[in-house]
Amino acid sequence: MDFQQVFQQYWPFIALSAWLGYKWWNSKRVVAMLPMLRAKGATLIDVRSNQEFAQSHAPGCINIPLQKLNERFAEISKSKPIVVCCASGSRSGMAKMLLKRNGFSQVYNVGSWTKLLD
Repeated sequence: MDFQQVFQQYWPFIALSAWLGYKWWNSKRVVAMLPMLRAKGATLIDVRSNQEFAQSHAPGCINIPLQKLNERFAEISKSKPIVVCCASGSRSGMAKMLLKRNGFSQVYNVGSWTKLLD
C-alpha cells in the first residue's frame, strides 16, 4: 500500500489526530503564558453553562455561557487580554472565534477550566 492509499483510507484519523495535537499544543502554550496574561489584567471567562460553573470553577473566572456571549460583549474590555475556558476546549474555541470576529484582539483559549487552577 502506498502513501496515497494509506492517506485516502485513514485521512479521518489523521485529521482527528492533527486537531487533537493542535488543541493540546495550544493549551500548553496558553498555560505557559498565564502568568504574563494575569499580570496584564486578563479577564478569565468560563463559557460553560451556569450549572457547570456553579458546581466548580477556577477562582477569578466570570461565567458567561457561550450562548449568552454575544449579548454580554459590553461587559468585556477590549484593551485587556481575555482567556476563555470550558470543560474541554471546544466551546472556548468557539468563544475565541466569536470574540475575535467582534473586535477583541487578545483572546486565548486555555481549554479546560482546570488548567487555570495550577
